[in-house]
Amino acid sequence: MEKVVIKAPASTANLGSGFDAMGIALDLCNTVELEECDRLVIASADGSETPADETNLVYQTVKDVYELCGKKLPGLKITQCSPIPQARGLGSSSACIAAGIAGANQLLGAPLSQQELLDLGCKMEGHPDNVAPAMLGGFVTSVMENGHVYTIRKPVSEELCFCAFVPDFPLLTSKARAALPQAVPHKDAVYNLSRAAFMAAAFCENRPEYFAVAAGDRLHQPYRMGLIPGAEQLFARLPDLGAKAVFISGAGPTIMAITEKSDKVFAEKAAQLLQENEVLGRFKLTKLAARNESMI
Repeated sequence: MEKVVIKAPASTANLGSGFDAMGIALDLCNTVELEECDRLVIASADGSETPADETNLVYQTVKDVYELCGKKLPGLKITQCSPIPQARGLGSSSACIAAGIAGANQLLGAPLSQQELLDLGCKMEGHPDNVAPAMLGGFVTSVMENGHVYTIRKPVSEELCFCAFVPDFPLLTSKARAALPQAVPHKDAVYNLSRAAFMAAAFCENRPEYFAVAAGDRLHQPYRMGLIPGAEQLFARLPDLGAKAVFISGAGPTIMAITEKSDKVFAEKAAQLLQENEVLGRFKLTKLAARNESMI
């Protein structure tokens, strides 16, 4: 039987001001092997925690795609290598959904178009900020309208580095969303609207000197900061070390800093900062690049 191998990237979403609308694919990828068989067999190739039953998100996604295309899935062999940490704000669930959709489409002979794959992925995830960049690569801004996702993609400069400060504790998206207010002041909405537009322009024009002001946010980060011990300290200290922007990655708890690859000392100073502080010592610094390659 045919076997397909899919690489699905991590992603960082929101970028501060672009709540539920912006995201960037990163060069940390889950690898998923899929093969039809007469029963469900799920294995982890790297020892990561992987559900081995029908609750597995990759399996659920593949099954949904088969049903959408009018074909019953008899069984499936899934082998997953999953270095993207779960419940850390790096798009682990979106990577599973993207892998399942792309893999199922290949197994079925590619009956779905790129747009159909995008629409399906965003519908499954509920919002496009992680799924769209995972599927398309690069920096992606997205809008959902009547079940359809509209996207504009821009390759990210290879000169940028994404420094992920990943803590040793999770934060469920449901808990992070529950911390948000039901309504926000008009002035806060305007504050974010102007900066989100500015962030998109800054990426399109490759102007990292504007990232810091463009990442300003009043819609979600102030309400989530208290859920992430050490976040306020990182927000206060990392710009002084040379970060072009600092923001909560997705729903958190990872804190993301954008730097330039030419900056040879930021990582050293940041690592020293983590060592000197007991609370910040719970964070691990991982340097990543943007992934501009599309997977669909």
